[in-house]
Amino acid sequence: MNFRPLHDRVVVKRITAEEKTAGGIIIPDTAQEKPMEGEIVAAGPGGRNEAGQLVALDVKAGDRVLFGKWSGTEVKLNGEELLIMKESDIMGIVESAPAKKK
Repeated sequence: MNFRPLHDRVVVKRITAEEKTAGGIIIPDTAQEKPMEGEIVAAGPGGRNEAGQLVALDVKAGDRVLFGKWSGTEVKLNGEELLIMKESDIMGIVESAPAKKK
């Protein structure tokens, strides 16, 4: 990807939600909510504090994260739908099994 976010922004790729419920009912695309989980594709260098010093981000490319339902700005880069958001919009890092690709 030829895109590098600035400051404390990150680029996130949504992780596909399950299309079946626990009971085996298939949920159509129109009824599914947007996933609030994603994988960091790229991260900026960090923000600056009051003293002007660079403060590095806590997330890095490849991290699986949770974010708010309405967080970020949706963009389409190289035919891929991605989100650009500030690091502060991320609620936390998920440390479990590897992410499923869309």
